[in-house]
Amino acid sequence: MRKLLLALLLIGSPAFAVQPDEILPDPALEARARAISANLRCPVCQGETIDDSNAPISRDLRLAVRQRLLAGDDDTEVVDYIVNRYGEFVLFMPRAQGSSLILWLAGPAMLLMGAGVAYATTRKRATAAEPETLTETDKTRLADLLKK
Repeated sequence: MRKLLLALLLIGSPAFAVQPDEILPDPALEARARAISANLRCPVCQGETIDDSNAPISRDLRLAVRQRLLAGDDDTEVVDYIVNRYGEFVLFMPRAQGSSLILWLAGPAMLLMGAGVAYATTRKRATAAEPETLTETDKTRLADLLKK
């Protein structure tokens, strides 16, 4: 029973692809590398971080991040290096600048346009539902029709 429980726990736990030969000896640098890697997407797997992916390109990215940290780059310089080499696609949270600014603004703009259309539609229905006042001629004609 214990073996089965252990096997289930191991299956359910995340499998990190960082190999022991990639881990930096300095714990502070390794922590920075892990923090940077958490925001970088595997170009092959697309839904995994480079730390979670077993793809060879993810290993290359992990090694590049660690090499840049060992070279003395700060976190922003490391991310800039990776983005310059692989493009904005590798960022889980793309920067709100340039062409991606359109994507950042498209969602709120569509929401505002939808709210405007909904408001205009409900206003149109509300004014259409208001009863029109009858003229005296119409009232007389209506009364005659109802008598018959």
